[in-house]
Amino acid sequence: MSGRPRLVLASSSPRRLALLAQIGVTPDEVVAADVDETPMRGETPRLLALRLARAKAEVVERPGAIVLAADTVVAVGRRVLPKAETEQQARECLTLLSARSHRVYTGVAVRSSGPLRAGADAGRQNASGPIVRTRLAEARVAFKRRCPAEIDAYFGRGEWRGKAGGYAAQGLAARFITSIVGSYSSVVGLPLYETAHLLDAVMR
Repeated sequence: MSGRPRLVLASSSPRRLALLAQIGVTPDEVVAADVDETPMRGETPRLLALRLARAKAEVVERPGAIVLAADTVVAVGRRVLPKAETEQQARECLTLLSARSHRVYTGVAVRSSGPLRAGADAGRQNASGPIVRTRLAEARVAFKRRCPAEIDAYFGRGEWRGKAGGYAAQGLAARFITSIVGSYSSVVGLPLYETAHLLDAVMR
């Protein structure tokens, strides 16, 4: 990355770091972005994912650097499921998701301090400030019907903690997933096609 701006990943998620490595990208710095993730009144899941990704990119102050941020929202219809902090929350999510399909929306935002390449479409541009460009990936995930014994075994691993919808597709919960229509990497937490497209627009 010689001669290029520093790249900052505004997320402490190990899975997002691993996904970036999959496409040959290594951030110069990793920092957690602390924002209020409470949905606004009437806000749809897709708009929530985009807003939070943008907010995380904007809250990390690293002058001259490119800041990459993302946020994943799991939803059933317009209902946004929480990033489970308690086992009860996670159990409620998994009970709701059993034997049905749901949507996973992952918003990606890249903030840069200079002009984009010719032809790149900026999500927002201010002549006196940074440029923030966003993309959204959507996937439909179907779960099988799970029995109580399977749910108990799942909770014995503790991987639900902090996960949107109470599960991680790359973990033990993969045994519950019957199909994914859309980007698998977006369900894990970072849509690689959209992320590569955004980074190409500001780093080349």
